[in-house]
Amino acid sequence: MPDNVHQLRAKGPDSEKITVNLGFVDLGQIDLMVQEGFYSNRADFIRTAIRNQLDRHADVVRQSTVRHSLDLGLRSYSRTDLEAAQRAGQMLQINVLGLATIASDVTPELARATIASVSVLGALHATAAVKAALADRMR
Repeated sequence: MPDNVHQLRAKGPDSEKITVNLGFVDLGQIDLMVQEGFYSNRADFIRTAIRNQLDRHADVVRQSTVRHSLDLGLRSYSRTDLEAAQRAGQMLQINVLGLATIASDVTPELARATIASVSVLGALHATAAVKAALADRMR
């Protein structure tokens, strides 16, 4: 970085890596599509295929999100949020479809005192200690 530019905080990942096993014929067909210029690489093909399937089933996803009372997208829980819940005598039910983040300054004790359950379809980012403290509350 140039001397006059300072990074305020490290950028977190905006995606999660997964592994997919494919048959040789399917893989060959993907490689052919890449070779023919339809996609820039295998990952581009796979991301596009997944997005197309999600678009195809968007109504089902939307209905299930409402039925299961899921927060859709990114949901962040700060120490301030949890302390406010604790003062109010509330226990949080974390239900997220996407990414749920519990701030790194949240102690395991505060998490246990304020989070009744955690259900995340996607990814949960929290310290190892907080995840361990909430392990019995995760669905």
